[in-house]
Amino acid sequence: MQPPNYSDILTARAVVGRVLPRTPTYQYPSLSTLVGGELWIKHENHLPTGAFKVRGGVNFVSLLSAEDRHRGIITATRGNHGLSIAYAARLCDAKATLVVPHGNNPEKNAGMRALGATVIEHGKDFDEAREHAATLVTQHGYQFLHSADARLIAGVGTYGLELFADVRNVDAVIVPIGLGSGICGVSLVRERLSPKTQVIGVQAERAPAVYRSWKEQRLVTTESADTFADGLATRVPADLTLEIINRLVDDIVTVSEEEIAAAIRLLLFHTHNLAEGAGAASLAAALRLRPQLAGKRVVVILSGGNIDTATLRGVLRE
Repeated sequence: MQPPNYSDILTARAVVGRVLPRTPTYQYPSLSTLVGGELWIKHENHLPTGAFKVRGGVNFVSLLSAEDRHRGIITATRGNHGLSIAYAARLCDAKATLVVPHGNNPEKNAGMRALGATVIEHGKDFDEAREHAATLVTQHGYQFLHSADARLIAGVGTYGLELFADVRNVDAVIVPIGLGSGICGVSLVRERLSPKTQVIGVQAERAPAVYRSWKEQRLVTTESADTFADGLATRVPADLTLEIINRLVDDIVTVSEEEIAAAIRLLLFHTHNLAEGAGAASLAAALRLRPQLAGKRVVVILSGGNIDTATLRGVLRE
């Protein structure tokens, strides 16, 4: 599949804008003080499914034929991607089957089922769930969707259009990376609308496959992705997103589990927003990069707020 481009994102905006609200970007002076610059937060957690992924789901399902919608879509997910496909499938009268690993966030599983999707539990992690989803395609004839599909990237890239329209002269934007659809979308928009803006990705130290692949300029897989930030928990990078990341992303950093947890608490205290681990990772990176970002205008992407109750209790106890 060909990588998406800026024109694809503009086309997706017409579809996404019809069914999803524009998300706000707010400045928080108290967090700005902590970071040492002018900090803004893009609130993708305010979307109907609680995360940015729904933009891609809406764009993808809208492009399917009536036959493909009836035949059904299958994909692997840790939650936000699945919620996005379930939401879009419901809007477009399509069937959705979602494969999640055992032990997946139970609240995300419940949300996907509530939207009408069939949820199958298989494997120890996202990548084993993805492999199982691929085998079910041959058995049932489903339309398989990789979570780094170009049509998804074009859809999620629409938040980049909003961001650069709302905040001018951005010095840096920090984006969490699972497989990388979000940072690819932002990078494609930055290239056209704000070329001087630095794009910085963030991964968990315990799930660094994309970071290592970018650093070594080759595809690197890891044995595990042992992070509580389920949106970052991938072991195997995707060729499509990695090509865009290698070409357009300026820097990638990793953060610890403790730094992610601390960022969740800071976001709750200073903004009264719940962030899941992946959603808080961008703030964790901004704090780690404080000397580099001092005095600069920085946007961090709060990519999602779907933290489960048990994980939140543990984070707050710390």
